Amino acid sequence: MRSAALPVVALSVLLVACGEQAPETHLDFQKDLQARLIKAKPGSVIEIPAGTYQLDRSLSLKVSGVTLRGAGMDKTILNFKGQKSGAEGLLVDASDFTIEDLALEDTKGDALKVVGGKNIVIRRVRTEWTNGPATENGAYGIYPVQTENTLIDGSVAIGASDAGIYVGQSRNVVVRNSRAERNVAGIEIENTIGADVYDNVATGNTGGILVFNMPNLPQPGYATRVYRNRVEGNNHKNFGHKGTPVASVPAGSGVVINSNDQVEIFDNDIGEHKTANVIISSYFSTGYTELSTTEDFDPYPEGIYIHGNRFGPGGDSPDHLDLKALKITQFGLNGRLPDILWDGYFDPKKQVDGRLPPELAICVDNGEAGLINVDAPNDFKNISTDITPHRCQLAKLPAVHLALGEPGV
Repeated sequence: MRSAALPVVALSVLLVACGEQAPETHLDFQKDLQARLIKAKPGSVIEIPAGTYQLDRSLSLKVSGVTLRGAGMDKTILNFKGQKSGAEGLLVDASDFTIEDLALEDTKGDALKVVGGKNIVIRRVRTEWTNGPATENGAYGIYPVQTENTLIDGSVAIGASDAGIYVGQSRNVVVRNSRAERNVAGIEIENTIGADVYDNVATGNTGGILVFNMPNLPQPGYATRVYRNRVEGNNHKNFGHKGTPVASVPAGSGVVINSNDQVEIFDNDIGEHKTANVIISSYFSTGYTELSTTEDFDPYPEGIYIHGNRFGPGGDSPDHLDLKALKITQFGLNGRLPDILWDGYFDPKKQVDGRLPPELAICVDNGEAGLINVDAPNDFKNISTDITPHRCQLAKLPAVHLALGEPGV
């Protein structure tokens, strides 16, 4: 948290919009902005006025306690089309960092990456690849990783070839009031402990909201709440890079939980997904074999609680040949898969008297919503739509509280 004793130094970047800039002015802007990021001190506020600025290399910040502020996500635009060097648009390796009211467009790689910091605020930031969805686009739009106390609020992410808004290997996270569209994954929480994802819109992606655990990472994730979101019409063809976990996400997926524990999904509007409104799966169903699982990695989704959601139509034209065949054989040409699809993987070693302990169960308390167990471990031989074993309740997860000095967090 920024100390009140530190002076606030306002550093305004006084440049005109790119339509009035000569090429050398672009270069001057870039050098000046990077210099200000290098020379910044704790408490510095670097302001960028309205305009579209062309940059051809990455920006970086390694000083804690800095605010980077534009005039609005549609007014202050940093465009990296034709980027010659650097893996990101902006790379931040610092704590007590705030970025707000600007856009990063057409970066060669990830748009905004924040590594290892504490007390991160990303507010009203837009990341976009303006050519539309494409495998050649950068993997991540908004990308904090290994952070603690992170707020993403009122932001927009469009066109990422992996995840528009991604938080990985972090602790204490809130993603709210944001919009993700035309990405492979709209919003993704991965290997993160304690995340609240609420009041967001995810639409036009391959998968709307993902909660994943992957092996060979520093920590397993658990305790994620997904609520009060609008997750609709995420049916875009998967354009992720082959061989990556996200490339396995079926087009037409609403909320996807993979190998994660203690996930609560409630009070959402989820509908118009051709595969399923909710998918619960294990690492074994990703088809991702590049990484070998470590002995301490738990590939099974456990302690999943789905309740009080409003499901719209879905499951009428699932992606992947095996799911298409399953839909036809089980429900006919004009039928639909149930709202919730579970791949059927569970850990038999954790069973007691032939059942998983209640706290490890997949529980559904969602009115008339149905569930299908496709029995992937046995090559789809014992498919079941009996929801009775899943009619249960779990303890509700606690809210995430961020120590940011921000109102409402």
